Amino acid sequence: MSASFKRIIKSGWVGFRRNSGLSLATVFIMVMAISLVTSLFLLQKTTDFLVMSLSEKVDMAVYFSEEPSSDEIATIQKELSGLPEVKTLEYISKEEALQKFIERHQGEEVILESLEEVGGNPLLASLSIKAFEATQYAAISSFLDSASFKDLIAFSLTSTISNTGIALSIVLAVVAVLIAFNTVRIAIFNSRDEIETMRLVGASNWFIRGPFLVQGMIGGLLAVLITFFVFGIALWFLSPKIDLVIPGLNLYSYFFGSFFMVIVLQLAAGVGLGACASWLAIRKYLKV
Repeated sequence: MSASFKRIIKSGWVGFRRNSGLSLATVFIMVMAISLVTSLFLLQKTTDFLVMSLSEKVDMAVYFSEEPSSDEIATIQKELSGLPEVKTLEYISKEEALQKFIERHQGEEVILESLEEVGGNPLLASLSIKAFEATQYAAISSFLDSASFKDLIAFSLTSTISNTGIALSIVLAVVAVLIAFNTVRIAIFNSRDEIETMRLVGASNWFIRGPFLVQGMIGGLLAVLITFFVFGIALWFLSPKIDLVIPGLNLYSYFFGSFFMVIVLQLAAGVGLGACASWLAIRKYLKV
């Protein structure tokens, strides 16, 4: 390792410690950015799981914000039965949903204890709709959007989940990049006098860029460690509760089962974005 390279690393570490307030603020923002990217990763897993579950079941689940009365149930079933795309209908009350959930998770103490902690019955009444063909669910979904009972519907799950997940993933990725770039840019702006001094004494562009690149990478690495630790604990605590809403989806096991992929993704988001954002922002002060 050359002496100049060592000085760049040392200077970057000293600068990171000297500007501790701004460095911590940068790490905090980077944690938010990496959290968005990690959430994007988990969201895609959740989306894939839901789409796969729907494909296997080949039905549409419509959940009601409040349990409808017997008259409302009859009206809903009558209107839906009149659609040529609908093959079968099955109404599941809150009590039936709870009973099926308990039966499905017999012997799983963590999940049943989580259910007790929630208290009452957190599950929603639902209507399972089967179509003759998978392509007909779009027509059924359009009907639900304008049906006379649409105010009773909390949400429905259809194949549009995949498209929504992709769109949201793109938005989160753009936000993460903007946050990382602007945060590092602020740090460099506050050091503009030091940069000008280094230029006056003949320092090379690489020697000027180097410490800021190191600072960005240190901040990104710390942010990765913090984010991984926080997500690990959060998923350990939330996974049993998520299973109450989406049975069979264990994000905790998936998170650690995909350890290498998660670490690479977070390092790319943290260290990579930190270094790239530093490189792009410092160029403003190196123009002749």
